[in-house]
Amino acid sequence: MKLAPNYREIEGKSTGFRVLLGGLGLLAALAFGAFLYMEHSGHYVTGMTNQIVWGMPHVFAIFLIVAASGALNVASIGTVFGKSLYKPLGRLSGLLAIALLLGGLMVLVLDLGHPDRLIVAMTYYNFKSIFAWNIILYNGFLAVTIVYLWFMMERKMNRYYRAAGTVAFVWRLILTTGTGSIFGWLVARSAYDMAMLAPMFIIMSFAFGLAIFILVLMAAYSWTGRPLGDAVLFRLKNLLGVFIAAVLYFVMVYHLSNLYATEHHGVERFILMDGGIYTQLFWIVQILIGSLLPLAMVYHPTIGKSRPAIATASLLVIIGGMAQVYVLLIGGQAYPLEIFPGYEVTSSFHDGVVNSYSPSIWEITLGVGGVAVALLVVTIAIRVLRFLPVSLADDAVDPHAAKAD
Repeated sequence: MKLAPNYREIEGKSTGFRVLLGGLGLLAALAFGAFLYMEHSGHYVTGMTNQIVWGMPHVFAIFLIVAASGALNVASIGTVFGKSLYKPLGRLSGLLAIALLLGGLMVLVLDLGHPDRLIVAMTYYNFKSIFAWNIILYNGFLAVTIVYLWFMMERKMNRYYRAAGTVAFVWRLILTTGTGSIFGWLVARSAYDMAMLAPMFIIMSFAFGLAIFILVLMAAYSWTGRPLGDAVLFRLKNLLGVFIAAVLYFVMVYHLSNLYATEHHGVERFILMDGGIYTQLFWIVQILIGSLLPLAMVYHPTIGKSRPAIATASLLVIIGGMAQVYVLLIGGQAYPLEIFPGYEVTSSFHDGVVNSYSPSIWEITLGVGGVAVALLVVTIAIRVLRFLPVSLADDAVDPHAAKAD
């Protein structure tokens, strides 16, 4: 009979731990400085324009928010679907989901230009706007996940643990559907106008969130000297392979659907052939480096058993995910608006012209700061609270689950 996992906070007394905290704190401080500079000088110091209003900070924010939903998937598998191998990972999964969402929302709020106006958005709701819906979904996700973690960690509340996990599972699916619907319901942009973006964002969240979870798990156990067995790690990397393949499938169906519709031939030619940097990011970074290469690595009979290779594959998925969001978000805005479909429009206001965008150092710094804040929350939390099992060695996890691999 398998014993219940023993959770302990990390000691956090080493020089390496202090360096990590200092480095993440410095990145967060630089991000706040970049925000102050953009707030004081105006958004003209960024690469954003009247044509491209969502820039690099939004790429980071959307990626982190989508990944937050996917990071909770590990806890959901253990709670909702009863897979015992994943249950000891539930606390870290919930923590990482909260941290990634906080990092993403920080970037989103600080890039508004007037963050104080968020109060208006929080007190006056236009329920015809998907953006208003998402404010409710984001806040609700934080609340639901915090309650889920409380029921998970408090023995007296364990009887409500499965119910809370089920609510969190459903809520995160709705949240990611809402994020994808921001683009899927935006009919003015040819690259966005497709309802299939909602389910595609869900499967993207599974891949991005799991890739980040694997890296955080490997780093936490390697740096603290705690055992991490092959049973857990190999099950996670095999699951990552499934999600990578699913994202590839949805991307293929998305572009084939657009190619089937004559009205979208222009934007498809732009993304797939004539888009310059967007075409290169799509084929080289998103498809080759971020999808096909890690997929081959995790399923290779030899390479797939190497821990550095698993970490590298996870990192490549993250890089490919960032490229995917960049191509969709920035590339979708770069392609000209089709105000009068079927007609050629010319004027002095950029009509029919591909819009240019180059992210500024301030935007990149703010985005990286969001990642740093997320990791800082995780680092501090595992130092002060019991989020990590003392051991995830093969003999400490569910033996039946271990044999299944």
